[in-house]
Amino acid sequence: MPVTVVRFNLVEPGAGRASLAARYRAALEMAAYADEHGITTVQTEEHHGADNNWLPSPFAFAGAVFGATRNIAVTVSAVIGPLHDPLRLAEEIAVLDLLSGGRLVTVAGIGYRPEEYALFGVDWKRRGRLQDELLDTLLKAWTGEEFEYRGRAVRLTPRPYTDPHPLLLVGGSSEAAARRAARFGLPFFPSAHLPELEAYYKERLAEYGTEGWTMMPAAETPLLHLAEDPDRAWAEYGGHFLHEARTYASWQSGQIRSAVRSTASTVAELRAEGVYRILTPAECVALGADSLVLHPLAGGMPVEEGWRSLRLFAERVLPELGG
Repeated sequence: MPVTVVRFNLVEPGAGRASLAARYRAALEMAAYADEHGITTVQTEEHHGADNNWLPSPFAFAGAVFGATRNIAVTVSAVIGPLHDPLRLAEEIAVLDLLSGGRLVTVAGIGYRPEEYALFGVDWKRRGRLQDELLDTLLKAWTGEEFEYRGRAVRLTPRPYTDPHPLLLVGGSSEAAARRAARFGLPFFPSAHLPELEAYYKERLAEYGTEGWTMMPAAETPLLHLAEDPDRAWAEYGGHFLHEARTYASWQSGQIRSAVRSTASTVAELRAEGVYRILTPAECVALGADSLVLHPLAGGMPVEEGWRSLRLFAERVLPELGG
């Protein structure tokens, strides 16, 4: 049985308040439906100040998902660590871990958009040091013991549910990120299929005398949408995928490596590229992938079309996979 993921970033370009509120409610209903049908994970993420209303508060969304579900995990991939107050983030994750019974997975990255740092008045050039401080603070805070933070003694309560601490991974596509994960003895989450970076991480684990593991995307990790007629779906809804792809492309410099990186400028190019795929249920089953990432509300997709995709996945794909 592959890992099954439903991804939400709640993008809706030009949305009014009522429309966006309806999208948020639909995402929670979809998460509950996914949970009932045995889907493994809800994945969400963090971006700020985006014109298309990209979700800026993944932990608030995660809390709502936990309230609507019983078993499904929520992966925040990724939180932009340096934009957060370390003590407050430690408390927030601890509370979510308790509320969910250990279902929260946090991937800590440093982001790739200087404008997000400018928005919050955080120095882009200090992002590495700030990330180090954040990880160090989280790990110390979750012990429940007193520790020194910025020259003063602090102690946070309550302790998280998960022992020794909530699942925390270091994300990124650079050697600096791999070194950071190894130094803290944390799992590493490369943002793309990067075997050479995984090898580098393992070398650094040996160097630092720490232990860890890698959660790395497969060589192909397409974002999926299910439809009975993919040609028609591409014609009607391909623009939503293209909007998201072009948004990502506008944010990512040439040094950023991502599993969802696209260079397409038209719907036809996007379809040929394969980063986003619209499949029939039978085609989805035939993929034989270790993980399947469904993206039902991609790029402002109409909610009713998102529901059609999710129901096809739950009712026609999962049973064939043993779910």
